[in-house]
Amino acid sequence: MYRTRLLAAVLLVVLPSAFLVVASAVEPNHEVWVVDQSDTTADGGGTVYIYGGDALAGRDATSAVPETIDLGDDARSLCLAQTGTAPRRPHMLTFNAAYSHAILAFVATGHVVFFDAASRDPVACIDVGAQAHAAFPSPDSTYVIAANQNGKLLQRIATDYEAGTFVLETSATIDLVTCTTPSGAACQDAALRPDNAPICPVIEASSRWIFVTLRGGGLFVVDGKTTPMAIVAEYDRATIHPNGCGGVEASGKMYINSGGGTAGNPLESDLYAFPLSGFDAVPNSPNSPAPTLVFSHDDQGFVDSHGAVLTKGGRYLWVGDRAANRIVIVDTWSDHVVGEIPLSGAVSSDPAPDLLAIAPSGNRVYAALRGPNPLTANVAGVDNAVGSTPGLGVLRVEVNGARGVFQARAPITHVVDGIERADPHGIAVRPG
Repeated sequence: MYRTRLLAAVLLVVLPSAFLVVASAVEPNHEVWVVDQSDTTADGGGTVYIYGGDALAGRDATSAVPETIDLGDDARSLCLAQTGTAPRRPHMLTFNAAYSHAILAFVATGHVVFFDAASRDPVACIDVGAQAHAAFPSPDSTYVIAANQNGKLLQRIATDYEAGTFVLETSATIDLVTCTTPSGAACQDAALRPDNAPICPVIEASSRWIFVTLRGGGLFVVDGKTTPMAIVAEYDRATIHPNGCGGVEASGKMYINSGGGTAGNPLESDLYAFPLSGFDAVPNSPNSPAPTLVFSHDDQGFVDSHGAVLTKGGRYLWVGDRAANRIVIVDTWSDHVVGEIPLSGAVSSDPAPDLLAIAPSGNRVYAALRGPNPLTANVAGVDNAVGSTPGLGVLRVEVNGARGVFQARAPITHVVDGIERADPHGIAVRPG
């Protein structure tokens, strides 16, 4: 009798656990959009590759056949019709909260193009000026923030996705060269913030606070709901290092990284955690509320942090390092580094992971893998962003994000005159 009861108890424990493992392996339908920056025509363009999530499920993703959008075709024609100029070098890709529209920023020009995500058709093109490095949508879907990098402007586009209207609000713009901070300091200052080209404007969940990283170091927190938009917190280059482009919100904090990729700062790897409370108190004193330095790997030599993604459940943050070919894993409960995923190996000898995105189930993380001739954020002679296998990397998530394995790669190629020119960068996941 005792043996029978013990066996029954074991079955009660084992069977549900086995069921959970099988159930978690079932991946909801989704698409992975990856942007190749390399020109499809002499006049520019580029390509968006769209992979079905089911084609990336196994260890061999090399046979995955993507759908493609040639950006030298309809998107170029639309921009010429609506702005009089053609877009070039597609760089950063995002989706609005409803995943009804894709938003693509072109870094060699000032174009931001909105696509109907289901039909793949471009529906609006806005030229913000000198250079649209990134365009991030607010979680409440009311606006998109454009980082006009070489124009050194932070610009807001009003969005109504249902009505299909997208309007550049010139009255909302902040000129990051001529403005003044809450403390009365010059926004751009040789000692405090020497180069105020905005890199990535990351918006927190309430859609109010925008964390704006700067090419020369320093950071601004901006109220995105005022007209014009207003700086509410200021940080100098000694506090926040240059070139941040990885922002993730978790556990009541906003995580922002710093990276390399510019001649004055080719190598960098830092991660900061900002408390999300305290920005209502205006004016804030400089460098307040104070961020926590989660890690600094600058003493490790060949490092260049860029993309970041939060694993499902919110506890673990993965931070990519395209120079060191690794993912650094941070526990957001303790703000400690708890491990890393080495990426050089059987799948790729030099993957150069850039931006990251996660599958809906949380079972996989996808990475854009740079090519041997990167078109952006690479310093000649340093080769911080050079990779040998351009494509889409597939990483298996283990232990809820505490571990991971580089599982497969879907190659992306664009050979011109015998030279591999493919350079994947922007990446985003759309549930389907």
